[in-house]
Amino acid sequence: MKRWAQKLGMLVLLLGVWELLARSGLWSPHLFPGPVTVVGSLVHMVSTGQMGSAVLRSLGRLGRAYLISVGIGVPLGLAIARLSFFREAVKPIVAGLQALPSICWLPLALLWFGLNDSAILFVVVMGSVLAIAIAVEDGVKSIDPQLIRVAHTLGVRGARFSFGVLLPAALPGIITGLKLGWSFAWRALLAGELLFVSGGLGQLLTLGRELMDVPQVMAVMLAIIALGMLVDRLLFQTVETRVRRRWGLQPQL
Repeated sequence: MKRWAQKLGMLVLLLGVWELLARSGLWSPHLFPGPVTVVGSLVHMVSTGQMGSAVLRSLGRLGRAYLISVGIGVPLGLAIARLSFFREAVKPIVAGLQALPSICWLPLALLWFGLNDSAILFVVVMGSVLAIAIAVEDGVKSIDPQLIRVAHTLGVRGARFSFGVLLPAALPGIITGLKLGWSFAWRALLAGELLFVSGGLGQLLTLGRELMDVPQVMAVMLAIIALGMLVDRLLFQTVETRVRRRWGLQPQL
């Protein structure tokens, strides 16, 4: 209860400061609306179905691209961590591409796939798959070497070693990598949706900008923040906490 009270108090404080700044007259009300106006715009988009349709469209794209990223990134990270020749050949390329902002892939995606969902999916995959691979590699490399030696001494090799020893031991690090990949995918998705008509949350942002509707822009931003926090809280944080407790990395409550 104390933690929830602290969070609620901080939220009320932020809203109060926001309302005071909106009423201060430093900016035009059209350019810096208060929280009541922004929430009103959000309620209007929800009631007309705009917000629900945009959220479903964006989450659908994100889910498909994220599954592809996980399917490629996890095996890639495992291969980089366990195969020395593969690591020497591929890791510098992965590290170099990871330094490239995901939005830089959009012009190439548009040339290859045209103005459609495939272009956005490609940008999202390229924005998250490398982060997942690097995090998975770090998770595997953090495994206690003694555990690996014991497994080899007992004759555990091949698929039994990979699925019975390696993956379970590296699971906390892998989950952290999946969480990181989700955040990169979310950012890449919105960046891609902003640049052409896509029917998602990015298009609602663009529409608000074109109409000079600042309350709509801020309302969509709040919805994006809320969705990101909801997924992190209900999915990744729950799974991460349970795995860390199961592996003895976090005390039981």
